[in-house]
Amino acid sequence: MEGSGGSSAAAGVVLPESAMEAVKQTLSHLEELKPQLEKMMSLAKPEVLAQMQPLQRAKTMYLLAEATTTIFTLRLRCTGVNPDDHRVKSEIERLNVYREKLQRCMDRNKEPLRPTTALNRQAATRFIEHSLPDLTSSQKQNIRDLSQGEKSIITYSETTAKKRKYQSNEKQSVQSAAKEFLEKAARELNGDNEEVV
Repeated sequence: MEGSGGSSAAAGVVLPESAMEAVKQTLSHLEELKPQLEKMMSLAKPEVLAQMQPLQRAKTMYLLAEATTTIFTLRLRCTGVNPDDHRVKSEIERLNVYREKLQRCMDRNKEPLRPTTALNRQAATRFIEHSLPDLTSSQKQNIRDLSQGEKSIITYSETTAKKRKYQSNEKQSVQSAAKEFLEKAARELNGDNEEVV
């Protein structure tokens, strides 16, 4: 008799109010999620995916797989099945691998373009040296030194400056403007703030 009474008592058990509130809240969240899932599923159409850039397409497919797996995991938990003991665990691990790959691709996409080749300085020097036949031996030696890294700054001799046919007036005006600016700054710093008009 006690055995039959125990089973009837289990059927008449009332759930705590907090559990019922949690169930109601979960159901309302699922109702809110439904339109969002419909929007996401519209992105899975082949014609929509074909219009996306490859990285955007990969992100979309990853998010769809992540959402599906998360909802399925939630369903398993609600039915009392531990997701760690289910086949879905391998899918979650696979998604984690793809998340890392996708993150690396997105990081590479943000990086500035890197040069794919390195400059062979000695070959460039030979090319320049042979393309300019009017170089003096000292100029050729300067170019060779630069290619070997012995000199880092090219110094122009006075003879090079004399070879120019036209001196730039703009350069002189820039120099005079810089000189005026520095003189004014020096007066202001020294406290001689007298403006001459």
